[in-house]
Amino acid sequence: MNQLQYDAIIIGGGAAGLSLALRLAENARIAVITKGPLQEGATLYAQGGISVVFDAQDSIESHIDDTQRAGAGLCDPEVVRYTVEHGREAIDWLVACGVSFTRETRADGSSDFHLTREGGHSHRRVLHAADATGRAVENSLISQLKHHANIDILENHLVIDLITNNTVDPDKKRCLGCYVFDKTNDRVITLASRFTVLATGGAGKVYLYTSNPDVSTGDGIAMAWRAGCRVANMEFVQFHPTCLYHPKAKSFLITEALRGEGAQLKLPDGSRFMERYHAQMELAPRDVVARAIDHEMKRLGIDCVYLDISHQTPEFIKEHFPTVYSTCLEYGIDITQEPIPVVPAAHYTCGGVMADIQGRTDISNLYAIGETAFTGLHGANRMASNSLLECLVFAKAASHDIAERFQEFPMPESLPLWDESRVIESDEEVVVAHDWDELRRVMWDYVGIVRTDRRLRRAMSRIQILAHEVDDYYAHFEVSNDLLELRNLVLVAELIVRSALSRKESRGLHYTLDYPEQQTGTPQNTVLTP
Repeated sequence: MNQLQYDAIIIGGGAAGLSLALRLAENARIAVITKGPLQEGATLYAQGGISVVFDAQDSIESHIDDTQRAGAGLCDPEVVRYTVEHGREAIDWLVACGVSFTRETRADGSSDFHLTREGGHSHRRVLHAADATGRAVENSLISQLKHHANIDILENHLVIDLITNNTVDPDKKRCLGCYVFDKTNDRVITLASRFTVLATGGAGKVYLYTSNPDVSTGDGIAMAWRAGCRVANMEFVQFHPTCLYHPKAKSFLITEALRGEGAQLKLPDGSRFMERYHAQMELAPRDVVARAIDHEMKRLGIDCVYLDISHQTPEFIKEHFPTVYSTCLEYGIDITQEPIPVVPAAHYTCGGVMADIQGRTDISNLYAIGETAFTGLHGANRMASNSLLECLVFAKAASHDIAERFQEFPMPESLPLWDESRVIESDEEVVVAHDWDELRRVMWDYVGIVRTDRRLRRAMSRIQILAHEVDDYYAHFEVSNDLLELRNLVLVAELIVRSALSRKESRGLHYTLDYPEQQTGTPQNTVLTP
């Protein structure tokens, strides 16, 4: 029971991982590994929607142009076009899986998808299921998943590291499986597989304030780096402009669709301020809005700004934003009558493990899809509602590539079991808790929305000390959930700072006071090699 075999192991249970599992399960034995309950992940909390061209006034070219404009010159044109052109079939597949998108009735009595508009988009092209699109997608995929006898769901399992063959030739390196910490039974098991897929999401928990769930600790990025994969553009961390500011609210995002339907950002005195920062005002790209809010908060010494949609009718608000309405009401805020206190928070990791258009990484038989991957789609800034689209499109591309290659690779023979003969049970858990808290505060204070080289170097100095402490702790004590996540977060933090220090300009999500302008010439991705 300490070693299991699968045709494919999918690490992560969000839109990317689950849709890939469903596409592969007809002809292969699949394991889906999730750190917590299957449902818990970033997809579940995605409120906005999926950006796809449906309106007759819209076009593929417009969607491509908007995406590239938001990406500030670093999007891969081929990848952007591929993703946008495959959007409709992704929606058709979701509808077939049972996702019920919000619809509207036209004057002639016909019904069609209701489309909203979010920051950076020049047209209404965001399909949604009220204001809980991610929940609708996640629940529908899970419902489909449970009908497949070929899929084993390993909940409450945390992957420690990938297993590769012993070779010094990077061109011959192959992923053979992974070591997994079974949290329920407090043991480590070995999983062998023909193919392994990283669909582990982002790393928002590296920051003190984030819209991400607790599981977003950069595990896939860290594991891939330790195995020998390159990463790219880790400096581009998207801060969502509007998360609920309340002492009892934890990581609740206020969907950008509110601003798409006319919500206004205001200062405590009720005045608007976005006209001073961008012609599109509240519908400017997220990096512009987040930076504007951050500047106003620091300029005035205030704790938050306010998002006001109370000029819309109560019926409209309750119909289009039931989740936001009910959640805010729990905290004593009636958004039909008063504005919502909001602050920016870390939201999306635009960089990640380098992967091609099929999801292949630098290591044979190892794939990366979704937020954990860097494909060139998002460039220096992700446009709103392109993330779920990416998950679905690249899951399908990876599924075709893996299915065509199944017969090329036999199942790996018996792999070495996990060896913990030299470690003992920890009696110093306080070290992990302290280092976890310090890391997140250092990243928030020094590697946030506005940066300087001095702040970045200060952060790197502290991160390297923390990394040494964590490595020493990992070498001497038995693994635990918090230790493994901290080990990954410290590494991801270092990759973010290294990338940020190497970019001598301000571009997209990376804004530094030392280099406030964009460099001229052809912009380059930041690529780090282990």
